[in-house]
Amino acid sequence: MKEQDDGFTSAWTRRALMKAGLASGALAAAGPLLSPAAPASAAPGSTSPAPFELEEVTLAGFAQAMRSGKETARSITEKYLARIDELNVKGPELRAVIEVNPEALAIADALDAERRAKGPRGPLHGIPILIKDNIATADRMTTTAGSLSLEGSIPARDSFVAARLREAGAILLGKANLSEWANIRSTRSSSGWSSRGGQCRNPYALDRDPSGSSSGSAVAASANLCAAAVGSETDGSIVSPSSICGIVGIKPTVGLLSRSGVIPISHTQDTLGPMARTVADAAILLGAMTGVDERDAATLPSRGKALTDYTKFLDPNGLKGARIGVVHPRSLEKNPLTNAMLTEALAAMSSAGATIVDPVKDLAEGKTGESEFAVLLYELKADLNRYLADLGPKAPVHTLKEVIDFNERHRDRVMPYFGQEIFLQAEAKGPLTDPAYKKALATCRLHSRKLGIDAMLAQHKLDALVAPTGGPAWLIDLVNGDSETGGSSSLAAVAGYPSITVPAGFVFGLPLGISFIGRAWDEPRLIKFAYAFEAATKVRKAPRFLPTADLKAS
Repeated sequence: MKEQDDGFTSAWTRRALMKAGLASGALAAAGPLLSPAAPASAAPGSTSPAPFELEEVTLAGFAQAMRSGKETARSITEKYLARIDELNVKGPELRAVIEVNPEALAIADALDAERRAKGPRGPLHGIPILIKDNIATADRMTTTAGSLSLEGSIPARDSFVAARLREAGAILLGKANLSEWANIRSTRSSSGWSSRGGQCRNPYALDRDPSGSSSGSAVAASANLCAAAVGSETDGSIVSPSSICGIVGIKPTVGLLSRSGVIPISHTQDTLGPMARTVADAAILLGAMTGVDERDAATLPSRGKALTDYTKFLDPNGLKGARIGVVHPRSLEKNPLTNAMLTEALAAMSSAGATIVDPVKDLAEGKTGESEFAVLLYELKADLNRYLADLGPKAPVHTLKEVIDFNERHRDRVMPYFGQEIFLQAEAKGPLTDPAYKKALATCRLHSRKLGIDAMLAQHKLDALVAPTGGPAWLIDLVNGDSETGGSSSLAAVAGYPSITVPAGFVFGLPLGISFIGRAWDEPRLIKFAYAFEAATKVRKAPRFLPTADLKAS
């Protein structure tokens, strides 16, 4: 949140607002792929991996390969495990995966046997999926949010979403690296760094940041370390890394996907979401994860609105007749790189039959910044304390205060580059009954919804909004933390409304994305628009693992 008067802010600029607030193991074995002391240097190793047989294969392609007998769940899983072994801590050292599932091959064998006996369960049967390391699994993998304070922690039960993926026949291939504690620990963190996983790297330019906090999920999906991945977002943590790593990311309406069993920040803004190389794959993954969960009250309103199949909205002519309003985030409006991309993207939408309304003014712009930060501080303390308490007496830590104390005792390993100022400020907050919290939450709801997205769509009779997702990736900087490049994530994030980012261009070989934003439960319409845009532009290109940005590229 770069400017206090900027209503379109982003997760990667969230720390700027926080500063203002403060001023006011082996593949075959369980455990991490990186030691806690793994170096976090930005200098990559070899950048020329061998050609990969499964590069850019879609979920439909995998289904056809398994139907024909060309591939099996086991063969696909073996190839992805070998790819992780080649690229994660060797070669370009992507550090996108914290640990792999030691049971992955056994699960693949069982799913192959089931396919032979009964046929596939659906489009995810036998498909290896990576999930972010804040999504609980009750297996031989740990769930730690990248933090050494939770090292070895195995929850007693699967998160709702992990269970849904297993039911769909997906293979949970491993846990993806992330910005530690989902980037809510410090005002000057380096996105993609965690004390368990080290510094995750952008696969398009290895000296650049992948953004956060779903860094590993984005890098893994983009670099073909998995068929697709699952991330989580509070404000920008799906759409920002997806944009910067050249993939599709869907941030659903809060409540469409359950958060039970997910290490939290904010019960009013947190959501999980799919991250994939195509809109179709993201839509398939989204449908597999929906469902009402009694352990998460936010999912109750999704009854009758959530779908288990979003592929029916994959219409290449989906933009025809649509009215699309263009919002220009102040943090990006003077950026010639994103403006050039936006101009081309709008031209493509117009050619596809959309009516473009440009610009659309956010009538509530700049009204939620400080209030959002206050809400996150209150809810972080309350929600994290509840999650940690539910882990039981064998958990390494049970409260935010115990996490803070652990970090202080292990400063050399946990905080070698940045501290925990935000944790300290959250710990100082009172309960959710505080009038200050209630006022901040009411301000966020009013200005992001009634006077924000709802007002813009109604005033101009729009079907959706579009905005550049953000700027290009910045250089990894463990000394100063992330640079500020701007973005458009906060309006949908604060409202709890859906947004989808789709690859829209490149600058010096670095990806840029565009976001489609809508009302609550508008995922079908946004998927239709995003798919049509993708079909019209075909921007996505696989990364080449260059050591730095290609300054000769246009």
